[in-house]
Amino acid sequence: MGASKLDLHAEDIKTMATIAKVFAHPARIAILQYISKQESCICNDIVDEIGLSQPTISQHLQVINKAGLLKGNYKGKSICYCLNVERFQEFQAQFNHFFKTTTAKCC
Repeated sequence: MGASKLDLHAEDIKTMATIAKVFAHPARIAILQYISKQESCICNDIVDEIGLSQPTISQHLQVINKAGLLKGNYKGKSICYCLNVERFQEFQAQFNHFFKTTTAKCC
């Protein structure tokens, strides 16, 4: 059986793509912005603020969480979300390194 297309790329490139996917959707950016202004919040708080349905918010939170950009603690039956600041800093360093090492110049 052949390699998948993702197997063709280095781990750091796949990581950047996963995190870039988070920032490729305006709802995810709005969710991150809202969470960044809170100590912590649950999904229903985000639903009330963003105005999307609970299942849609949950799907966006899964994408954000897969990228490692959230931390969560259980409060009863709900997960209380906050930002994983360390992961944001790692991504920022990766992103800066990517552009620092890119030497191609545009015409």
